[in-house]
Amino acid sequence: MQIDILTILPALLESPFADSIMQRAQDKGLVKIALHDIRSYTLDKHGKVDDYAFGGSAGMVMCIQPIEACLDELKAQGEIDEVIYMTPDGERLNQGICNELSLKKRIVILCGHYKGVDQRVREHYVSREISIGDYVLSGGELAAAVLVDSLVRLLPGVLNDETSALTDSFQDGLLAPPVYTRPADYKGWKVPEILLCGDPKKIGEWSFEQSLERTKQRRPDLLEGNS
Repeated sequence: MQIDILTILPALLESPFADSIMQRAQDKGLVKIALHDIRSYTLDKHGKVDDYAFGGSAGMVMCIQPIEACLDELKAQGEIDEVIYMTPDGERLNQGICNELSLKKRIVILCGHYKGVDQRVREHYVSREISIGDYVLSGGELAAAVLVDSLVRLLPGVLNDETSALTDSFQDGLLAPPVYTRPADYKGWKVPEILLCGDPKKIGEWSFEQSLERTKQRRPDLLEGNS
């Protein structure tokens, strides 16, 4: 998988992809993550990539020209499956979207800044708009990092135990059950006996019941959506 990220703050994204699972995935050649500085593509002699909004509204808006120039260069390198714009008014990111996008060969992620990008970029170049929640960040970089992490961990070979991602919260419409590790008794706080019985069927039934109960308590909306 190849992920190209367009940003005016590439340094902000270096750290999230330079450690842990993200770094291992790149070292294994399972994903290529490339950061592209939008400022490198502007024709403005002062390096500007933004301008005042028409109509007199507050805040600056990212211009079309440098974004288009960067996208044109990337398109010339090969086919792009999705051009994704990170924006608070996009579709809310969920596990289903992550699963879907993890099957793509190449995606481009555009990080907005200031008051966002010129609407014509969204209309003519963006194929999908995604939000990570009902709040506003200073820019799309942190949202892009969240999206990339949620996709890359699903790629075959990234996690040491490939079944791990399949038992995460939301994969089956439920929250994950509680988990425990050694010691089985810590200060009198004991691991449920069922987890020590060695019977996979009984453990599976217990885990499902726990997932269902946790979902009822914390995210009943998930059960309503599946009813």
